[in-house]
Order: sequence, then C-alpha cells, then structure tokens
Amino acid sequence: MRFSAILVAAGAGLRAGGEAPKQWRPLAGRPVARWALEGLLAAGCEEVVVVISPAHRALAEAAFAGLERWRLADGGAERTHSVANGLAALTAPAEAVLVHDAARPFVTRACVQTLIAALAEADGALPALPVSDTLKRAHDDAIIETVARDHLYRAQTPQAFRLPRLREAYAAAADPTTDDAALLEAIGGRVRLVPGDPLLFKLTYPEDFPMAERLAGALRQTRTGQGFDAHRWGPGEAVWLCGVRIDYTETLVGHSDADAGLHALTDAILGALALGDIGDHFPPNDPQWKGASSDRFLVHARDLATGRGARINHVDVTLICERPRIKPHRDAMRARVAELLGLALDQVSIKATTTEGMGFTGRGEGLAAQAIATLDCPV
Repeated sequence: MRFSAILVAAGAGLRAGGEAPKQWRPLAGRPVARWALEGLLAAGCEEVVVVISPAHRALAEAAFAGLERWRLADGGAERTHSVANGLAALTAPAEAVLVHDAARPFVTRACVQTLIAALAEADGALPALPVSDTLKRAHDDAIIETVARDHLYRAQTPQAFRLPRLREAYAAAADPTTDDAALLEAIGGRVRLVPGDPLLFKLTYPEDFPMAERLAGALRQTRTGQGFDAHRWGPGEAVWLCGVRIDYTETLVGHSDADAGLHALTDAILGALALGDIGDHFPPNDPQWKGASSDRFLVHARDLATGRGARINHVDVTLICERPRIKPHRDAMRARVAELLGLALDQVSIKATTTEGMGFTGRGEGLAAQAIATLDCPV
C-alpha cells in the first residue's frame, strides 16, 4: 500500500525549555524534527508534508537540507488545523497517510510497516502502550481518587489512516483535538490498536532530552562500504577522474565515461547500504548509459542513502596509476565530489599512488581506483 505522511511540527514546545522550540533543538547533532522526517522517509513514505509555524520556515529549511520527498505547509492555531493544512498539501497518489508528531524522533520502519498492514482490515491504526503505572486523580497535590487502569492505553504516533477516510473525518470535525484517531472514531470509523513502542515517547520536558541523547546513539549504526574499479587506456584526448575532466593523450575505455574514481565510490556507498553494485543499478549492456556521466551514478547512490535515513560521513578514494599526474587536480576532484554528495570539503579525501611499475597499472595498460565510504545509518 502506497502511503504519505504529515509531520506535525508547528508547536511552540515551551514546556521542553531551551531557546528554540523542541522540534528544532539539536539531538545528537541533528534537529529533533530531522530525526522524525528521516525515519518516515526510511520507512518508505512517498512524500512527507511538514507542517510548521510560518516563523520557523528558515529553521525547517536548514534542518532538512539534503533530504528529498518533503515539502512545507503552514500550520494553524490548533493541531487539528495544522493537520488539515497538511492534508490539503498532499500531492502523491497514496492510499494511506501517516500523521506523526515531530517531537517523537525515533519512529522505526517496523512500526510503520505494522501500522500499514493493520489498514487491511481497518480505517485507521495507532500504536499504543497499556498503562502500567497506578493512576491517581488529584487536585494540586491532594489525591482525589485512584483510577482503574484496566483497558487504558497510551496512544502514540505515527497514526495511520486510509486517506479518503481521514479526509472525511476532518471535513466533519467540529472541535479541535490532539488525537487524529478520535476524529475518525467520531464518524464511525474502525481504528485498530497495534503494539506501541517505548522508543516512540514524546519529548515534552527538559529532562526528556538527556534520555533521548542516550537513545540516539543506540538507534544508529556506522556502516562502511568499499569499492574498486579499473579501466584500460585507449585512444583519446582527455580522461574523467572523480568528476573532473583532465586533458591527456589517452582516455579510459568504458561503457559510460569510465570515471573509475566515481565508479569505485558509487560501489562503496552501495556496499555500505547492502544494495548490490553499480552494475545492478546501471547495467553495462543498457544503451541508455553509453557515454553517460558518472556523476549520475554517484548521485543515485547518494539519493538511495538519503532515502533510507542514512548520512554519508566521509569518503576516501585512492587512484592507482602511473599517469596522468593526479596531484595538480586533487583539489578540484575533492570539491566536485563534495558538491555531488552534499558534503563539506574535509569529509572528502582523494589520494593517488603508483605500483612502482608493477602490474597492469605499472605497465601503463590501465588505471584503477579503490574507495571507502563511511555512513551513519538507522538500525
């Protein structure tokens, strides 16, 4: 089932303290809302509409830089108005929609898959945890009564809905609510509970942030991929290496532009993602890739990483050849790779070495490249 999402990020977040609203505060080096957005994208959302306060547009654009399949919409006075604006902004042809609080950063693919599966027999589904603590009703610090906790659950987000039914529920809404499922219940919709996840807790108070910082490290993993490529020399007047054209008396022979540096780097990123190799994505017998710029291959790998909520932290390429001289072009290569991957210059390393006259590179028959990419990925 194809699905989109609405990420609600328009609140003031005053109870959490701090100078900025909680959804824009850093968590393990990234804004809270970016964690939530990356989780939704990694779970397979067709698009995500992020509903924000108009005053926070610059914060949002900076927070989500480098990500794709998202757009901004202005929020309203109440959460209900914000979600309604998000619904109006959806454009992807999806059958279902998730509604998620930006202050819940740790949404997982497994949770989303469970919710979408539940829609096979329901109009809506939400994750919920049974209440395990004793409940007290009080006035100030005086206990009035002990409340039975039987059949009580703590509702979480994301909540999943069949899109036409949620639109119908919002069209009929009379009063604001903090729970989207309540609107569907009000029109007779069937909403299922699925097992909740303690990781879906909402950042509400200042003391929530230290706990979230500890969890953030446990929910990410560092992955490393390696790549290797080689091409033979042939007649020509220039060679492409790491995205830079170098005038030379020969060229590298290949189906595309034969940029061995970018090919190796593309394979390294695909390897870190466990998504096969460059030939799986761009078959060498496919005529559409004949003479193609290898920039396209690297950008494709970058987009696959971004779409899975991964971040490329560092790349390192070694070019192995006797000729041409690489050092005069190294800075331009680093700058081009950094541009293609959306990285800072100090996250890109490019080196060159020879084999002291040994092997096919030493005999001048061809050029080789190897690369390593380090990615920060969701667990």
